[in-house]
Parts: sequence; structure tokens; C-alpha cells
Amino acid sequence: MGDILGNASVFLLILARCLAMILVLPLFSSRALPRGTIMALAFFLSFLMFPAAAASGFNAAYGRLAFFNLAYLVTLLGEALIGVILGFYVSIIFGAFSTAGQFFSFQTGLGASEVYDALSQVSNPVLGQFLNLMAMLLFLRTGGFQKIFLDALLRSYQSLNAAQLVTANQVFYRFLLSGLSRLFFDAFMLALPVSGTLFLVSVSMGLITKAAPQMNLLSEGLPLTILVTFFVIWNLLPGMCNFFITVFDQGLGRLQQLFISTGGIP
Repeated sequence: MGDILGNASVFLLILARCLAMILVLPLFSSRALPRGTIMALAFFLSFLMFPAAAASGFNAAYGRLAFFNLAYLVTLLGEALIGVILGFYVSIIFGAFSTAGQFFSFQTGLGASEVYDALSQVSNPVLGQFLNLMAMLLFLRTGGFQKIFLDALLRSYQSLNAAQLVTANQVFYRFLLSGLSRLFFDAFMLALPVSGTLFLVSVSMGLITKAAPQMNLLSEGLPLTILVTFFVIWNLLPGMCNFFITVFDQGLGRLQQLFISTGGIP
């Protein structure tokens, strides 16, 4: 504690990155979570990261800054921006699952059932909320937040600093753009089996309606489409769970590549 008080300016920089990342992370960004709990968690993480940051030269790089002058305030904003980038990238990973639910919700006929999703902080169809909630449970089950807080965040102090937002800005741009493109690719791969099955169902219903015009496509086709969707999702749940875990691992692997490309340790 004496080292923290003696290096209060450095500890505040560490706290800014931790707090910014937590405020953007899924689940922790929910308004239902008390702000006092978030501040306590950010302070505790900063307390854990302080020795590792000191060992990696973080204190030596920022220890010479005067407390609360213009350079220090700019550095503080840069550290907070790094935390926002890390938390936003994790949010992109989760966005793939709710986007996949939106892809086939319209084909199912449940596209109008949008309600506010407390996890993603947006209006989301029921199927998108289901996939997002399942992804969150799997993320907690596999220790995802432990990997983010105790691995990714720790390595970020060993490789990233506020100055690199200017010197290596192209790396961050490519990183975020690749994350956004990966979001739609993962969402498409996740929704493809259900969307393909619903397309075949729609074609079949069209042929049946053409052969028997007296059939009411809306009254008979909609319940059949919903039933087929639930049946396909039920049978694909094991594969979806494995796909979720794979997407999480790949996302954390790309974070490691970012740290390596900016000069961090592998």
C-alpha cells in the first residue's frame, strides 16, 4: 500500500484503464449493477495489476509525469481509451450471437418480438436474447472473465501504453475493423443452419400452396416455421456451445496477437 501511495499518479492511470474496460464489458455495463460494485472491482483489479505493471516498466514510463498537468490528463484519457478498446472488442464477440438471432428471427416470424435486452443494452428479438444469454452463461462457465482480467488485462500493461495509440494507430484500426468483419462472419456461420433450413421450409410451403391454393399459408405456415426453428435449434445446441467456446478462444487469441504486434511479450 505504501508503494501505491508513493506512486498515486501511476496507480490512477492503471485504475483508469481497468474502470473504462469494466464499464464497456458485457454484463458489467448493465445499469442493474451498482456503480459502487463496479468501482470496488476496478480498484481491486488495479491493486492486483500494480505490481505487474511496475515490473514491466509501466511505472518507469509514467513515473516522471507531474500530477494533473496537461500531459498527465492526456495520458489519463489515453489509458481510458485503451480500456474502452479492450472492452469494446469483447462486446463485439458477444454481438455476433445476438446478430445471429436477428438473422433468422425475421424468417421465423419472431422479428416483431423485440424487447429491451439488459445484457446487450439494445432492443433485441427473443431468439437473439436467448443466444446472447446462452453465450454469457458459457462465458462464465469457461472462466472467460478470469481470462480477460487475469490474462488479457495483465498482458496489456506489459505491451500497451497511451503513446502507442498515436505511434501504432494503424494496428488498432486494423484490429477493430477485423473484429467487426469477424462479427458478421461468425453471426452468419451461426445462423446459416437455421436460415438454410427455414429457406427450404419456405420453398416447400410455397410449392404446397401452389398445389393446393385453398391452404392458408399464414395460419398454417407460421406455426410450422416456428416449430421447425425450435427443433433445429434444439438439435444444434451442442454444436452451438462448442462454436461459442471456439469464438471466445479465437477472440482472446487475436487479443494476444495485438499485444505481440505492439511490442508485448507473446
